[in-house]
Parts: sequence; C-alpha cells; structure tokens
Amino acid sequence: MTAKRVLFLCTHNSARSQMAEAFLREFGAGRFEVESAGTEARGLNPLAVQAMAEIGIDISLQESKTLDRYVDQPFDLIITVCDEANEACPYFPNAKERRHWSFPDPSAVRGDDVTRFAAFRVVRDAIRERIDRELL
Repeated sequence: MTAKRVLFLCTHNSARSQMAEAFLREFGAGRFEVESAGTEARGLNPLAVQAMAEIGIDISLQESKTLDRYVDQPFDLIITVCDEANEACPYFPNAKERRHWSFPDPSAVRGDDVTRFAAFRVVRDAIRERIDRELL
C-alpha cells in the first residue's frame, strides 16, 4: 500500500497548517506522507508549538515553508486551512483532489496571554476533529 500524499496550505505556515501536518503525521503514520506550506513563510508561532506540546505532540522542529517547493510535486490531496490561502492558492496540476477547510486565524486574536492561547486550543481541537472525521 502506497502512502497517500497530503499537503496542508495556509497563509503563513505558522500555526494551522503546521498543526494539521503534525496531527495527520502522528495519527496516520504509515498511511500518509504529509507536508505543509504557506503562501509566505513566517516561522512557527510559539503559541501553536505550546498548544501542540500540551497534548504531547512536538512541532518545535517543524519548518515554516513556502508552497513554491511543492507546486510541481504530485499530491493525492491538497487542503487549504484558511480562506486567504484558498483564494491565493495556485492550481496544482499534479493534485488529484483539493479541499478547503476554513479555520479562523488564532494569531489574529487579541487580548491577554490566556485569551490568545485559548484561541490556539480551539483551532487545534477543531483541526484534530476534522482530520479524525475526514481523513482517518
């Protein structure tokens, strides 16, 4: 059985796509080859790293990447995880399927540290639920 190649796309590849990549890699091990990228790369958001660490998944060594490196690669599935990436995402001629999952940007939430971190938890849990329901 060949692993299904999946690419998660977001705007900055700093939180949502990184969390999605980690979840599918963790819970779909052996069945999926997973990557993530952004229309631009801004580095990992420390609150995304903290939110994933809270549930035992370390993403601290993952790298923020732009989608340029993946445009010509074949994928079974490309999933945009934010509306901006969905609109800006180029056509992938080598992708068998494309889906869009709209998650709010937790890094856009303003407030104290507790409020901001809570937003990352909510998005993290929503991504996990969607992956469980649609991919695993």
